[in-house]
Amino acid sequence: MPLINTTIPSFRAHAYRQGAFFEVTDADLRGQWSVLVFYPGDFTFVCPTELEDLAERYDEFRELGVELYGVSTDSHFAHKAWHETSDAVRKVQYPLLADPTLRLSMAFDVLVEEEGQALRGTFVIDPQGVIRTIEVNDSGIGRDAGELLRKVKAAQYIAAHPGEVCPAKWDTGAETLTPSLELVGKI
Repeated sequence: MPLINTTIPSFRAHAYRQGAFFEVTDADLRGQWSVLVFYPGDFTFVCPTELEDLAERYDEFRELGVELYGVSTDSHFAHKAWHETSDAVRKVQYPLLADPTLRLSMAFDVLVEEEGQALRGTFVIDPQGVIRTIEVNDSGIGRDAGELLRKVKAAQYIAAHPGEVCPAKWDTGAETLTPSLELVGKI
């Protein structure tokens, strides 16, 4: 079953953020826009570049009222060790969720069972807990925080403007479309 427009599953996960361990649940994602960013594993190669890219744009996400959550099948202890030893990951100010039971990766359909790791899955979740965008990449293909910001802005725009849609390459301030019989065949 496709996950787009479905409500996020109930979950509970240990997390690490800037020197502290705590718990994150699905309830924590409600009431604000959230992005879950699954990645294959700590102490790897492409993963720190993605997390750093997100960290460098974190303030822009926060200005949009969005909280980011990095998620891997590593433990919260591994997240702490990685945060303390990697120059790139040290920049991360958003929570890193631990999924050593693989339940979260399975629930979001990004688990590669034979490897015990998640694919690079990105889920934009609205304040009601509904998944609005999904991107899933193979483990060797990194994502771009700028494109994710654009998708978040588009999801927020259409949530605030029912009946309008955002065309390709849409960004804040650009024209949107209002689907109608008059538009058929004119684009």
